[in-house]
Amino acid sequence: MDKKIKALFFDIDGTLVSFKSHRIPQSTVDALEQAKENGVEVYISTGRPKQIINNLGQIEHLIDGYITANGARCFVEDTLVSQHAILPSDVKKIIEAADRDNYPAIVVSESRFAIHHYTDEVYEIFCKGLGVDSSVFVTDLNRLGDEAILQVTPFCTVEQEALLMPTLESCTSGRWHPAFTDITARGADKGKGLQAMADYLGLNIEETMAFGDGGNDISIIKKAGVGVAMGNAGDELKQVADYITTHVDEDGVKNALIKYGVIAEN
Repeated sequence: MDKKIKALFFDIDGTLVSFKSHRIPQSTVDALEQAKENGVEVYISTGRPKQIINNLGQIEHLIDGYITANGARCFVEDTLVSQHAILPSDVKKIIEAADRDNYPAIVVSESRFAIHHYTDEVYEIFCKGLGVDSSVFVTDLNRLGDEAILQVTPFCTVEQEALLMPTLESCTSGRWHPAFTDITARGADKGKGLQAMADYLGLNIEETMAFGDGGNDISIIKKAGVGVAMGNAGDELKQVADYITTHVDEDGVKNALIKYGVIAEN
């Protein structure tokens, strides 16, 4: 291996956590424990805001820090490394589009999680599909108060997204599910989150390795010293990856860490 990897960054859904079992495969847990023993740090890089990161109990003791809400909020323990809020005028336009076309939108503030136009689709995809407890939701946007809005997730089609995004002054969009996309401030994506974390930690980007499977992982896979696409990743992500490993359910994380010498083959 040419590069000495010092920090690993992992997407959650479809990368660390299986969509089939909703758990982290044991081979991944074992591989991360070995990486930590080898002095390599472990970070999360997810579209999920912190309020709904609820499926990492198996490795919680191994995690050194988080890129959350697609890079809108990055932190190490109690230290906020970076945060990017969406302009209130852009939030207003996103909600107006949801009202006009009658689709749900999830609005994430610094501490709360609201759903505008709650529907059965939200329950099926978010609560059942992603294992999110519906009790975290509020349904009145006014209850978010004056907190900064970090992410809005409209349940819109690709075509509706294409019409909406040019109307926003300073936003970017990352779709990792066919039913919805995550909209954040333009200064926030996983790749920019990685740069902020590397700067804070004193890491050279070449010393980082990132794993992902969705469209919202493209920026970090391109940015990292080594970008790994899971075998179950979409073609667009695979095209920009340095390496395509096996499926999340087929030891994908372990195999890539062995390939790049982060851990030894047992």
